[in-house]
Amino acid sequence: MSRLLAKLYRLVIAVIILIAGVTFERTGLMELLSDPYEYPVILELIVQHMYMVSLSMIFATIIGITAGIVLTRPRFRRYAGICMYVVGLGQTIPSLAVLALAMSFLGIGMKPAIFALTIYSILPIARNTLAGITAVPPELIDAGKGMGMPPLRILLEVEIPNAMQVILTGFRVALIINIGTAALAYVIGAGGLGDLIFTGISLMQTDKLLAGAIPVTLLALLADFLSELLGLVLISKGLRLAK
Repeated sequence: MSRLLAKLYRLVIAVIILIAGVTFERTGLMELLSDPYEYPVILELIVQHMYMVSLSMIFATIIGITAGIVLTRPRFRRYAGICMYVVGLGQTIPSLAVLALAMSFLGIGMKPAIFALTIYSILPIARNTLAGITAVPPELIDAGKGMGMPPLRILLEVEIPNAMQVILTGFRVALIINIGTAALAYVIGAGGLGDLIFTGISLMQTDKLLAGAIPVTLLALLADFLSELLGLVLISKGLRLAK
């Protein structure tokens, strides 16, 4: 049965590749990608897109994890609900509106785009950090206290390692949302792959539309795969086997 499924899987992949190749050829995408004048432009837009995503995710991860950790401390735990509500306002507002608000006081270009993407990515990371650390069994923390571990060491060696899988889930969700939302940064002059997507839509050029949409899709799939690899590095083998 497993051999049959493996053969069926290979057949499906082959059919998908064949259909994709025919589609790319008929839409003119292959000709566009092979154009010596267009190829450097597409590569530059991919680099711009990755730059916006990378920088905003660094800021969002630092802010989100810090906020989640602080709100799990006893003296701040009572404010967790209201703080998560305030942080969640960033995702309640539509992404275009967040970009427009950022543009109103930061101008146009990369700065407002990175700011808006950071705001849009904080919530999943902060919420999962809070949920993951809160869900750590109290007996593990009591065991750490019984061994004479100070609060900081308990946080770093007990709470965060046990909550890492939940934290990484929030990071993965934020990263994939970020990659898709970054395409909208084109409307405020930040560049990125949205340049190709919106140009293709406005000019009814399928080749430009696909030249922007396909890399965004591949970047999201690559980000998901790299998040899985990151989990293998950051989550201890014992916890992974327990799951």
